[in-house]
Amino acid sequence: MNAKPTFSAFNGLDLLSCAVVLVDADLHIRHVNPAAENLFSISLRHVIGRPLASLVGHPLELTPALDNALKNNWSYTGHNLQLALKGSEAGAPFHADCTVTPIEAGAARLLLEFRAIDQQLKAAREEHLAQQQQVSRELVRNLAHEIKNPLGGIRGSAQLLERELSSAPLREYTQVIIKEVDRLQDLMQRLLSSHRAMQAAQVNVHEILERVRRLIHAEFHGVHVQRDYDTSLPDITGDREQLIQAILNIARNAAQAISGNGKPSAVGEITFRTRAVRQVTLVKRHYRLALELQVIDNGPGIPDAIRDRIFYPLVSGRENGSGLGLTLAQSFVQQHGGTLEVSSRPGNTTFSICLPLNPERSATVANGSTNGSTTGSTTGTET
Repeated sequence: MNAKPTFSAFNGLDLLSCAVVLVDADLHIRHVNPAAENLFSISLRHVIGRPLASLVGHPLELTPALDNALKNNWSYTGHNLQLALKGSEAGAPFHADCTVTPIEAGAARLLLEFRAIDQQLKAAREEHLAQQQQVSRELVRNLAHEIKNPLGGIRGSAQLLERELSSAPLREYTQVIIKEVDRLQDLMQRLLSSHRAMQAAQVNVHEILERVRRLIHAEFHGVHVQRDYDTSLPDITGDREQLIQAILNIARNAAQAISGNGKPSAVGEITFRTRAVRQVTLVKRHYRLALELQVIDNGPGIPDAIRDRIFYPLVSGRENGSGLGLTLAQSFVQQHGGTLEVSSRPGNTTFSICLPLNPERSATVANGSTNGSTTGSTTGTET
């Protein structure tokens, strides 16, 4: 029972996004695919030969279903089962749908498929929000075009009027008009810049983070920037300038939040963290391996009133904020085939960017990583 069998016939299971567990007639685990390793926070070599109950506990509905499947060759599908997570968060319950299918393949007699309900709800919510945000961005983009055109005429007219005025105080009014038009034109250009085509190349995410770290340090002297990097991560394919701008927008928002709008606090802290995550679905596509980049701050958190709309254009938690920084960041991340999410409570706000890794460049990381944790050395210094 302690020997680790090989399941070459089940190599295809490793490509599935749902968690699959194979058990024998004694309900001992014979194989788990990477999605199951990720869901249950375990590794294959640690669970081979162990009882299934050591992985999922003893759900009331599942136990008799497994007995029936073995004795009568019946399939079973259970919904909203409460399972006990026995991995790194031992005992923490979560809910999942489970399908049991009798099979005969070597020692394996049952194939169990687990689909976490939270993940399904999350995917549906992401799709709904993405559709809403796309409509919102198109509306704002169209409005930006309509506003941008007459601004040029207003600015030109103010310049012509200024030449005709002999009074210096009156010319000051035309300068106000010109400066405000310039500000609005810059705002409109920022709204439209998110649609710029990507200039894709191989980029190192840690070089990008170091660039952003230096910029934040120069602008906010009282904010400490911690680094927690997985240095084994490979390069990604992306637009260097877009990624710098996306991460800088997030980090600058965090720095402004924890420094009280330009008044540095001695306890203000931001953490840049990178990790490899396995078996993820990004924008309806499944990836064996992806890069997770987190920007974490210890600020006051996002106000409840705007938390669900934080990525919408012109929504800001600051009095003088334009509400475009996070909108542009999300747009740039989506152009890279990734996702941008946020969780926030007082003292801990985390923006998580997840980007796909190229299969040919991530093979080494995938073979060496365990449960989405770091695969190489990390550093933890601060500015």
